[in-house]
Amino acid sequence: MLSIALVSITAQSQGVTTPRTPSPAAVVTQTIGISTVTVNYSRPAIKGREVWGNLVPYGWNAQGFGSGAEAPWRAGANENTTIKFSHDANVEGKPVPAGVYGLFFVINKDNTGEVILSKDSRSWGSFWYNANQDQLRTKIQLRDIPNTELLTYDFINTTKTSADLVLNWEKKQFPVKIEFAVDDIVLANAAEELKGPVGFNWQGFTSAANYSLQNKVNYEQALKWIDQAIAQNNSFATLSVKSGILKAMGNTADADKLMGDAIAIATENELNLYGYQLMNQGEQDKAIEMFKLNTQRHPKSANAWDSLGEGYVTKGDKKNAIANFKKSLSLNPPANVKANSEKFLKQLGAL
Repeated sequence: MLSIALVSITAQSQGVTTPRTPSPAAVVTQTIGISTVTVNYSRPAIKGREVWGNLVPYGWNAQGFGSGAEAPWRAGANENTTIKFSHDANVEGKPVPAGVYGLFFVINKDNTGEVILSKDSRSWGSFWYNANQDQLRTKIQLRDIPNTELLTYDFINTTKTSADLVLNWEKKQFPVKIEFAVDDIVLANAAEELKGPVGFNWQGFTSAANYSLQNKVNYEQALKWIDQAIAQNNSFATLSVKSGILKAMGNTADADKLMGDAIAIATENELNLYGYQLMNQGEQDKAIEMFKLNTQRHPKSANAWDSLGEGYVTKGDKKNAIANFKKSLSLNPPANVKANSEKFLKQLGAL
């Protein structure tokens, strides 16, 4: 009989997993740079209730349970709403270390509010809220929005380095700006990754150096990385990146010499892509020079002649454009190249 009673108690205290109602759990994640922000929360519905000032009281309120202290709103339902930062962040302009935090809000009658990040992320609701555990507390300005029945977190206004986390419920929006030092994080991560398997190939060092070049950061480190890549693979791919870094640092003479070395060993595809890069940068004459060089090196390549035709199109040189597109078609081009040449010839009235 005793064993039966124990089984009965165990069954009652450890039920099977069932759907959570009426406030289902939800997760929303946003990547900013290579960092992530993740919010775990529960989604109550309005269900015809008066939300602000009633279901969610204005200001700070005593809970009547747990610590008994005045506390902010749990920013959802059930357990703490939590927010996780994969890297150190700035929240509303204030530094927040990487980690998981309890997320709370305050709403006031005048549409102002506060956002609070608590180092206690494991409690239930606001009942055990302790201000001494605050990592961040700062004021925010609420916004009026169309009605939202289910409490919803979202990310808006995303940029390379930031996004606005917003809580939308009823006709109110709680916005919180989150920022990361993306370039610093990427380069620090690259340095760590290059200590592992990525560092055993030239592509890893090249991609790290190229990130610095494209984002105009830490050229000195970029030079060290690209030199390590060149030591493994002296090619157009590596030399052209070093040329770009030297040029960005103001060393134009060495940059131009190195680019000449890179062009001398470029493959057909590399030279072609470099021509388009120059064309996109508005350097039409240099682009045509590269496309011409490719036709000289690869006279039987329909694609090389097709690209040269495009170069002349950007210069407004209709005669030479037509001649090169026709040359491309005469070389039995692949379907995609043929379609491109014919398209331009039709636009130029030559087909």
